[in-house]
Amino acid sequence: MKKYFLIATIAIAIIALMSSMTYEQQSIVPFLQTYFANKPFEQVLRSIEILYWNRIISVDTSGYYYFVEFLIRKATHFFGYGFVGVIFYGIYRHLRWRFPALIAIISIFVIASLDEYRQSLTPGRTGIFQDVLLDTCGAVVCISFFALLLFLVRGTTKVQAQKMGGR
Repeated sequence: MKKYFLIATIAIAIIALMSSMTYEQQSIVPFLQTYFANKPFEQVLRSIEILYWNRIISVDTSGYYYFVEFLIRKATHFFGYGFVGVIFYGIYRHLRWRFPALIAIISIFVIASLDEYRQSLTPGRTGIFQDVLLDTCGAVVCISFFALLLFLVRGTTKVQAQKMGGR
């Protein structure tokens, strides 16, 4: 159990560290320009437009590398908070709290809200409620997937145990 608390603590510390960095400190555009100079999937990416913070984000409006970076950053929000949500879900299940999935999702919403507020205090960064919603959606999806996986594994294990006991 201690290892799950440690993993959750490290994950939250990484989130706090990342939100305190300026955009320039986090930018992966130079890396993308070096290692993806041939702009893979550019034609496919040109067909995608995302409304974000009341403006359209696309290859045409932002440029290929900045758009790819945007997608990576938002995927990191989604899956990073999803991972933390699964850890919280596991902790709450282990503690035998009622409605561990709901409590984990609420926990992620609170953490993401505090993180966006902290980020808004960083020069050159903004805290955006859309990111809180994205983070929370990541937690909902990942926790749901993990809970379904647990259910299926347990169901399969019970069926196998019944078959073994019936011999």
